This record gives sequence, structure tokens and C-alpha cells, in this order.
Amino acid sequence: METSVAAVIKQHLIDPESCIRCNTCESTCPSSAITHDERNYAVDAEKCTHCGECIQPCPTGAIDNWRTVPRASAYSVQAQFSWNSLPDELTAAELAAAGVVAGAETAPAAPAPVAGVAAGPAVEQSQYGATIPPWSAAHPFTRLYDASDPVIASVTGNMRVTQVGREYDTHHIVLDLGKTPFPVLEGQSIGILPPGADASGRPHHARQYSVASARHGERPGFNNLSLTVKRVLQDRRGNPVHGVASNYLCDLKVGDKVRVIGPFGTSFLMPNHPGSHIVMICTGTGAAPMRAMIRWRHHQRTIQNFTSGKLMLFFGARTTEELPFFGKLHNLPKDFMDVNLAFSRTPGQPKRYVQDLMRARAADLAALLADEDSYFYVCGLKAMEEGVVLAMRDIAEGAGLRWESLAADLKREGRLHLETY
Repeated sequence: METSVAAVIKQHLIDPESCIRCNTCESTCPSSAITHDERNYAVDAEKCTHCGECIQPCPTGAIDNWRTVPRASAYSVQAQFSWNSLPDELTAAELAAAGVVAGAETAPAAPAPVAGVAAGPAVEQSQYGATIPPWSAAHPFTRLYDASDPVIASVTGNMRVTQVGREYDTHHIVLDLGKTPFPVLEGQSIGILPPGADASGRPHHARQYSVASARHGERPGFNNLSLTVKRVLQDRRGNPVHGVASNYLCDLKVGDKVRVIGPFGTSFLMPNHPGSHIVMICTGTGAAPMRAMIRWRHHQRTIQNFTSGKLMLFFGARTTEELPFFGKLHNLPKDFMDVNLAFSRTPGQPKRYVQDLMRARAADLAALLADEDSYFYVCGLKAMEEGVVLAMRDIAEGAGLRWESLAADLKREGRLHLETY
């Protein structure tokens, strides 16, 4: 019996082999169609509206996969959770056996209504983040190497960059890529494939880390890069925590070999035109891409006689002991970068967060918000995102700027980038 065209859908699926579980797709999906378990990410065909919001932000392209299937036998979420790889496209004979008319056009699955929720995309702070890079950003190369053909890098340095605490341990790790071409820009990330297997016997999937070095390497002239990795030692209840990839990386010794894939990322890139301003807002190891941008801009200024715009850094940590890196941060020329540090757990001091420092610098930030050559980058824990965006809104409106109009311009022009996790 022949089925109607409406009974055939082009189902949106996620490739488990290239997905690095960064949660970008789930956090950007306005219809809550994407979910995950400890193994895979999956798309619910009954909720997916084919809006495309998740496609561009995905760093690996794992999200950009489709299969033509009869609606009645669409792949369930539970089935997708069990996959090691994507299923093959159904053949014409298989579709015909399911009653699909040859040559029938496909239609997306209709979205399921959610009780109490009006139609239309959800309103979240992430709606403000740009999915395109600045117009003057360098061209990024992406997905040059995957899990089937990773780069084997050598560890040439592993240095603890925070004081040892009970809850955390942060390391700065340098990887040498030998003679393998691996072009990477400030703001991009790489995937690390930890050795071993999970509880089900499946090889550990890749974990994604922002690159902390500039495009010319941690040591200029060498084919290397750096990461800043924080491993959590105990949870809020004091129970021990043993992250698979973070512990693996933090325990590496000089000479150890690491499997690397990528690079990833096409939008969280810095501007390259003279006079462009950069405002960096980060917490913890969210400072990694900011460090890369600072190092490249400093190189441009000192070596290439680059006409640099303003740089402002708002950097938050719980205590000074948890502030990674940055011995050299305090030694940079005062006219090169405006540094603002916020600490939320200093004994005897009131809690201060990056958004508090932003409000204290409202006049300077308002002028930058009004300048079309200004670019804003936010990186850190997801919890900081709303406070930062609200601070930007209040600063803009306090200066007589229409926030919604300005926010739309910032997103459309690739000038506000949010990378939180």
C-alpha cells in the first residue's frame, strides 16, 4: 500500500563518531529536540522543526546529518543512544518495501506541541551570541583530522599554573605536532582522545579543549600549541571526582604521546583589522582562548607594528590561588591592555563577579558597545552568561542605546561571541 508524501521525513541525526559531546547543539536547540545520555546525543524526530539553529555552531559537523525514512519508523531517541555509528541511508528497495512512493519529496517531522509554551523559539541569553566570525578574521581550517586518523602529538611541557587545592588542579600543557600540518587560530579548539574504554567497552570519545596559544604556536616558529586544563578533584559534597580526560591530561609527562583531532571552530575568532577593539570576559580556564588572542595581538603590536585598538580583560576566579597562567599578565604594558580581576571567595572581602566589574566600568564599555570596531568574547561556565549579557544590556541602555537593536547588530556582524559550558 502506498503512503502519502507527508508520511516520509528527512530525519535529522547526529553522527556519534564525530560528535565530541560539547553540548552546543542541545544548548542552542529552540525546540528542545536534542538530548543526551552518558553515551550519545540524539534528536527527537517528533520535536525537531528543522530550524537549523544547531547546524552552524557545531564545531565538528556531527550535527549535519540526515536520513530519509518513513515517519512511522523514524529512529527513536533510545535507538540513537545505542549507536556506534550512523545507519546507512535506506535504499530505494527498502523504502519501497515500507510503502514509500518512489520520487516522493520528503517533509520534516511536525513539531510536537509543548503544554503551556507558546509557539516560536525559546528566549535564552544564548540567542545573542554570533554564529559568524568577525569580517576581518583569518580563514579557519577545521576537521582536518578525526578519530580514524588522529595526529600523534608529543608532550613537551606540563606545568601546574594554580596553587594546589582540595577541589581543583589546573595545568598548562604544551603539545608538539612534529611535522604534521595543524593550522589553528585563536578561539579554535582541538579534541583529545583519551586512551582506554568506558564501562560499556567502547573507546572513550574525544573531549574538546580551547587552544591557549596564538596561531604561531606556544613557542613561535615551532609546530606546537598549548592547552589549559582544570581537573576537579572533588564535588561540592567533598566526594572524589575522577574525570577521564582531565586527569589523563594533567598527569601527562614530557615525552608522552597524545592523540589529537580537529581543529574545530569557525566563529569564536578574533578580528584582524587595525584599530579593532577586543573585550574579553572569562572565568577560570575560559581564559584559554583569551590568552591566545592577547598573545597574538601583542605579537602584532611588537613585531608587526600593528595599530592596535583597545583590549579590555574581565577575568574572574574564586580566589587569587585559582587564577591560572598569568605571571606575564601583570607585566604587559599598561597601555596595551586594561586588566580587571574579580574574586568571589576572598576571605573577608565581598563577592565580586565579572559582571560587577563590567558595571563599574560602564562608561568605558558603553563607548565600546557603540563602536562598530569593538568585539566582545565571553568564555567560561554557563552560569556566568546571563549575568554578563544582562550587564551589557544595562550598560547599553544606561548610555541611551537600544539594547535589542544593538544586540541584533552585534550578532549579525559577528561582534558578540558566547562560548559557555
